[in-house]
This record gives sequence, C-alpha cells and structure tokens, in this order.
Amino acid sequence: MAPVFAHGQLRLYLLSLLESGPKHGYELITALADRFGGTYRPSPGTVYPRLARLEEEGLVRRVDDGRKGTYALTDAGLAELAARSGELASLEEGLAETVRGLAAQVRADVRGSMAGLRADLAAAAQQARASAVPAASARPGDARTASHVRWTESEAMLQRFRDDLRAELRRVDAVDGVTQLTVDTLRTVLESARTAVRATLQ
Repeated sequence: MAPVFAHGQLRLYLLSLLESGPKHGYELITALADRFGGTYRPSPGTVYPRLARLEEEGLVRRVDDGRKGTYALTDAGLAELAARSGELASLEEGLAETVRGLAAQVRADVRGSMAGLRADLAAAAQQARASAVPAASARPGDARTASHVRWTESEAMLQRFRDDLRAELRRVDAVDGVTQLTVDTLRTVLESARTAVRATLQ
C-alpha cells in the first residue's frame, strides 16, 4: 500500500490533532485511526519519533503523567498551525480521497474473502448432508438419542464460539478499539454461516 502521508504531512497532522487539547500518544494513534475509519492505523514506531521531533523543535511539550506522557501544543506550535492553515486544508482534502480509496480496497478484499467463506460454508453444509445417516436406517429411539447428542455438540460449539470471540472483542475494545470493518465482517460471516447451517436443516 502506498504511503498515506507524504513527507512532512503526518507531522502537520499531529499538530492539528493536538489543537483540541493535550493527548497521550495512544490517543493520537486512535484519533488517526478514527479519521481513516479503521482502514489505516499508524504504528507507535511511526508516531512517537515524530512527537519527539516536534518536542525538540519546541512545537509541543510533553508532560509525564505516571507511565504515560501527555503532549500539548506550545505557542510556537499554535503559530505554525495558523501559518500553515491553507496547507492543512489541502491535506484534509487529500486524506478524504485517500480514505475513499482505502475503503474501496477493503470492500473489495472483504467481498473476496466473504465469497470464499460462503463457498467453504456451502461445501461444509453439503458434506454434512452427504454424510448424514438416513433417518429410516435407524430405529426411532436410536435416532432420537443420536439427534440429542448432535444437538448438545452443536450447542457446545456455538457457546464456545461466542465465548472465544466475545473475549477477543473485549480485549480489542480495551486496547485498540473495535473497527467498523470488524462489525461488518462479523455480520457477513454470521449471516453466511446461518444460511449454510439452515440449508442442512431442510
């Protein structure tokens, strides 16, 4: 993927994000990810060196708050923002176009992944139908017992899936934040899975 920011643009954008008030480095990373709708998230190794450089230039100041540092604009930082307001407006327009391009790429990737997933689910459903024992070959009592065993196994799998994924979502929500892409992917996967499983219940 081509770089999202040209040379010097991320530096200017970090200053603009601090205009609304002091922020931790993590908050700046999250704010950048939010601006891009989750399609781009800069790494700490990208953001923190630039913050350190801005501090060296006297454009921001860092205030240690326990184990974290809060960054705030200095008067010099505010003056630079004011002087480069036209450049910042052009940057915002360019980033809007970049976000649209990234979103289109993500949608294409997700559509391809979902198509493959739907095919896999359909194949699994067909295999389940093909390997199922005809009800007529078993005595009513035996068939009922076998059905209950399979129902219990299915229920356990659903519960395990829910618990595992819920734990992952909770972890990401506490650290990075759950993106809209995750929600859209989950919705598509669950709808495809439900359709495939229902096909075996006919």
